[in-house]
Amino acid sequence: MENQEEFETLNINSDLYKTRLSSKFRNRKSYKPADPRMILSFIPGTVIEIMVSEGQEVVKGEELLILDAMKMQNVLKCNMDGRIKSITVQKGARVSKGTLLIVLE
Repeated sequence: MENQEEFETLNINSDLYKTRLSSKFRNRKSYKPADPRMILSFIPGTVIEIMVSEGQEVVKGEELLILDAMKMQNVLKCNMDGRIKSITVQKGARVSKGTLLIVLE
């Protein structure tokens, strides 16, 4: 018979399960929701144009910059009302997926 001390309680959608947890599971990176104030690149590409400046007031849906990826120009739009706190890239910069482009406040 298995030793009951090896089992731990796992909560999935309010259902409790007794199971063994692997070290990979225990050391996993916990989920953290995305911060809507951080505008990240969703695909690798090149910044073609930046249409805003630091300190500028922006509204939801306003165009922020153009990212050229795989021969397509993707227009990144603002997801909320706010002010541009900082722009972390320059025109012509090559960025990878997940690169911080603009910070809103």
